[in-house]
Amino acid sequence: MSRRTTELLLLIAAAFPVTLLYAMYVVTTGAALSFQTLAVPLGLFAAFAAAHIGVRIFAPGADPAILPIVFTLSGIGITFVTRLQPDASLGQVIYLFLGVALMVGTLAVVKNLEVVKRYKYVLGIAGIILLVLPMFIGTEIYGSKLWIKIGSFQFQPGEFAKVLIVLFLAGYLAENRELLSISNRTVLGIKFPRLRLLYPLFIVWGVCLLVVAFERDLGSALLFYTIFLIMLYVATGRVSYVIIGLALLAVGAFGMYQIMSHVQVRVAIWLDPFSDAQNLGYQIVQSLFSLADGGLTGVGIGKGMADIIPVVASDMIFAAIGEEMGLLGGSAVLLLFMLFAVRGLTTAARAKSDLAAFSAAGLTAAISFQAFTIVGGVTKLIPLTGVTLPFMSQGGSSLLASFVIVGLLLRAGDEATGRSTEIANTSTDLATAGYRTTVRGSHMRRPALDTPESGLLGRVALANRLTRTVFLFTALFAVLIGNITYIQVIKASEYQDMPSNNHTINKARYIKRGSVITADGLTLAESIQQADGTYARSYPNGNLAAHVVGYYSQQYGTMGIENTQNDTLTGSKDYSSWQNALNSLAGISEPGNSVQLTIDSRIQRAAEQALAGRVGAIVALDPRSGAVLAWASAPTFDNTNIQAAIEAANASGGADTSMYDRATLALYTPGSTFKVLTLASALENGLATLDTTYDSPGRMEIGGADVVSIGERGHGTISLAKAFALSSNTVFGQVADGLGAEKLVSTARAFGYGQQLGLDFTTAASVMPNPEEMTEWELAWAGAGQPVGQGHTPGPQATVMQNALMAATIANNGIAMNPYVVSQILAPDGTVLKTTRGRSLGQAVSTGTAEQVKQAMLDVVQSGTGSAAAIAGVKVAGKTGTAETNNANANSTFVGFAPYDTPTVAIAVVIEQNAKGEESAAAVGGQVLRAALATQGL
Repeated sequence: MSRRTTELLLLIAAAFPVTLLYAMYVVTTGAALSFQTLAVPLGLFAAFAAAHIGVRIFAPGADPAILPIVFTLSGIGITFVTRLQPDASLGQVIYLFLGVALMVGTLAVVKNLEVVKRYKYVLGIAGIILLVLPMFIGTEIYGSKLWIKIGSFQFQPGEFAKVLIVLFLAGYLAENRELLSISNRTVLGIKFPRLRLLYPLFIVWGVCLLVVAFERDLGSALLFYTIFLIMLYVATGRVSYVIIGLALLAVGAFGMYQIMSHVQVRVAIWLDPFSDAQNLGYQIVQSLFSLADGGLTGVGIGKGMADIIPVVASDMIFAAIGEEMGLLGGSAVLLLFMLFAVRGLTTAARAKSDLAAFSAAGLTAAISFQAFTIVGGVTKLIPLTGVTLPFMSQGGSSLLASFVIVGLLLRAGDEATGRSTEIANTSTDLATAGYRTTVRGSHMRRPALDTPESGLLGRVALANRLTRTVFLFTALFAVLIGNITYIQVIKASEYQDMPSNNHTINKARYIKRGSVITADGLTLAESIQQADGTYARSYPNGNLAAHVVGYYSQQYGTMGIENTQNDTLTGSKDYSSWQNALNSLAGISEPGNSVQLTIDSRIQRAAEQALAGRVGAIVALDPRSGAVLAWASAPTFDNTNIQAAIEAANASGGADTSMYDRATLALYTPGSTFKVLTLASALENGLATLDTTYDSPGRMEIGGADVVSIGERGHGTISLAKAFALSSNTVFGQVADGLGAEKLVSTARAFGYGQQLGLDFTTAASVMPNPEEMTEWELAWAGAGQPVGQGHTPGPQATVMQNALMAATIANNGIAMNPYVVSQILAPDGTVLKTTRGRSLGQAVSTGTAEQVKQAMLDVVQSGTGSAAAIAGVKVAGKTGTAETNNANANSTFVGFAPYDTPTVAIAVVIEQNAKGEESAAAVGGQVLRAALATQGL
């Protein structure tokens, strides 16, 4: 009775997840939770509770775990059949209750499995007839001839054939196992049986080939053949049967592949379903897309798209389970089948007779290997076959046959003892077969074979083989779990990002993405609901900050903030209350969270207006935190019509670079703006002070070659501060030469060179060469900001973001703050969920060094090359630069910050192909700084 009490407690425990799962489906449909809407799971529990009473009466010694496992699988199955095919749900519920009744009826009628011995050949013939009957009068559905129709009623005889054939095999093997276990020839250390003992194997092999050829049913043929091999091994312990069986399987598979076109098709779509994703490979491709969507926890009951998969409620139901319950739910289902195999084979090991043991092993294999076969096909581990997932798939034949199997398993378990009752030996009298026998007493009715399979030792050997079979099924389901983990975790992003993934395209239409707003409250992106319930992305302020915001397109994907903050902007899950938790588990998500940027729309507009008609980029930072205040690249693109923008860019053959973000991706020659780093390195390393004097000729040989100042203008002997203000290349070539490559490169890296900047975005890494590769002449030019290289990586090359960080670091007393562009994450109701805190990259130079560089940069604007950046009433510090690209044009660069005493804005500007003598980047920088200070009230 303790077994039955355990069974009842397990049934009660299983009722909770079964009812909860169905409740999530009900919530998804919009119905209220009540006894009426939950009638199916409650009724199912009542049916299994009644079955428990039946088991308590008819099979009190049966295994206590099998019935709860079947209840859980059936409960999950009816939920998904109801969700995927509502019109068939009533019929499935009826078949479920009939199945439970048939299971109890089987227990009541079959009092003892020993009756199988008497009728084994009748059972075998009936099973073969049912198996081959569809060849003659069957109806072809979805390419396989498995069904028999009688009026409006149809059934699949193969489902019942497997039960009868397993019972026949159990009776035959129990009677002949000692004979079959005798091997007379040894090849390579493996014992092989006589040829006449292989006749049953050849017969089963031939029948399975007929099923493949005439019924076009790969799944059933593979299932029957595998069950027979497993039972043969369990009965005899001969690996030789398995080897020969696998060899025959390989021969048969190769032969069928050569002559049967439908076998070739199955193999082809298994190897590469994406080659014909809209036709022959559609079913498996859609299954992979569904599983990829499921991820770890699933999209929620009723929120998946598996219902577009052909025959999903029967053949492909596991794809829906994996999508809506995720890896955790799918793995739980597979673990339940694994536990079923373990408990079934444990029942076989406890059985008091060979017949009961082989029946239990075969019936367990029928359920377990069928589950492995269909899940393996659905997850592309093996070629897809048309078998059902036991207890779960839609279909009456499968359900009824599966519950008969459960009834027989429970009967085998009830007969099990192995403690005080003598184990029965059911082998036949084989003395007439010509083998040596031993009579162990005059009371013996027949002689027994003197083999390792005889008597108690044979039962011990059988138990060992059953243990190995447990390991086999455990390994098979472990492989399945590993495979779905690979699909739902490792490959998920790849599948979801495929341009042909209709799941991704369609689901996105129903997601209300959060808004993207500026620091001053201007909406840059939002979602507008359409008449059909879908949402369209809108950019109400046109192309403002287009490279920052990016775009969201169901056809072209995402870019910018729409990409990096996609998970935040997409619908969120809320577990703050029981109702919200249930909604979230069911896949009903709240609208997406909004992203507030650090960008100030007024500074951004000023930057974009300053770049109008030009090619280049501007970045403005708050030097105290690293917050990006403006981020502009020109030319820009129209993110309100991304299709036209992308088509224009593609049609231009590379001439249209409007979608290329020059602020973070382009590597520019920094020109004399790099002298900020060279000066900082010289001061930090004690090489010089601002007052140290240097000769400043227009041309000077350093390292065997000339270093030339702009226009070859010489300035005589001047201080380092004056050389910085006048941007003398020859002086800074000498400074770099005196520092050495190691120290100069080290300082550059402290300022961010060599790494991708950004807390919440990425940039191209600015370049400095390996110090060991730099010649003296290259080092001199590097100190002046020119990337001269001889056969190796030149240096330096910098992004505009990097130059802005350099200026901000000097303004912030030598502390480099990693730039970021997302200020806060806001819930749909406006509640602040997360605030970004600035993160330091380290102290690039000391505060004293930074103060001296600041002074030198102030002199550049007040009395040097950067006077165009001056602002009336405000002290501006900066540094200009020029990088020649040809004889007529050069890129003009500028870095700076203001106000000088308490800097709140740092800026970097690059203007490409600026005709010599035209307005410099310093003037553009001054224009943006003026607007920025005005917004700050300075």
